[in-house]
Amino acid sequence: MKRTITHLADGRELIYFDRRDDADRSAVDHRPLDPRPLASELRFDPLTEEWVAIASHRQTRTFLPPADECPLCPSSEGRASEIPASDYDVVVFENRFPSFSTNLGTYPEGSRPGVGRCEVVCFTSDHDSSFSRLSDEQVGLVMEAWADRTAELSGIEGVEQVFCFENRGEEIGITLPHPHGQIYGYPYVTPRTRRHLAAAAKNPTLFADVLRAERAGPRVVAANELWTAFVPHAARWPFEVHIYPHRQVPDLPALTQEERAAFAPLYTSVLRAFDRLFDVRMPYISAWHQAPVRQGRDLAYLHLELFSVRRAPGKLKYLAGSESAMGAFVNDVPPETAADLLRSQVDL
Repeated sequence: MKRTITHLADGRELIYFDRRDDADRSAVDHRPLDPRPLASELRFDPLTEEWVAIASHRQTRTFLPPADECPLCPSSEGRASEIPASDYDVVVFENRFPSFSTNLGTYPEGSRPGVGRCEVVCFTSDHDSSFSRLSDEQVGLVMEAWADRTAELSGIEGVEQVFCFENRGEEIGITLPHPHGQIYGYPYVTPRTRRHLAAAAKNPTLFADVLRAERAGPRVVAANELWTAFVPHAARWPFEVHIYPHRQVPDLPALTQEERAAFAPLYTSVLRAFDRLFDVRMPYISAWHQAPVRQGRDLAYLHLELFSVRRAPGKLKYLAGSESAMGAFVNDVPPETAADLLRSQVDL
């Protein structure tokens, strides 16, 4: 793998990840870009003990442009995009409209700067592709990028947790359809992770116990020697799959090359099963749960959470009163039924 660091016209960092060592990454970004926005403002909610980022500059971010104006496609003659090169394998760059950054301003008393970093990960230069259609080799390159960026962002002063994720589908709320994900370097440990670690503190083998029970139960969707994909016993979403490595590791950089290689065919087969369920491109969120940078690393267990808001043909699971206001989920699809349906579509 070849890793090349360059910069965009406004100073943002861009990193090419290439399979070939002779890839030419000399193209330069000459666009007249506005100055980079200041970091968001963090406000603390004492009732929930959670931080909220106020990032008004994100209101102007690009929203569902036509394909010939996609900022994530390679640049071409007469049209410059966020990627100066005319082609690429995998690209990571700092988000132009970040929720968190190191470009600090002044902040009101009672709040603090949203220090951190937000990056975009382009999985392929093919605008019409999807993660499920990537080759095992290409998925491996994406994993190298995830691991590289997790390590790099973990070293930024003020970053407490690194989160790699993908939003897919307009039903989820995506603003760019090109196959891509994002990486957030948070200036705090997220609420979900804090709850995970608090539960694991009461039982240090909690994650391993959950995996052991699921591997022996009826909700396994797909598995190989190193990974298992299953619908959790208390799934919140109509179609929700968790994918665990069989070895407990804190984060993506801790995976071996063998584990990374084994993940690719399993994961893409589950994604294709999602699409086959109703013969549509399923909207989904794919989220890597990793250990925080400085706490709970001995308790955390790296795993991927994949879920869709689609519950049936032509029907979505909306987060209405119970879920949005109270955080109390009601699932319309029994997890065992979801597992049966997904398992029948897996092509592993």
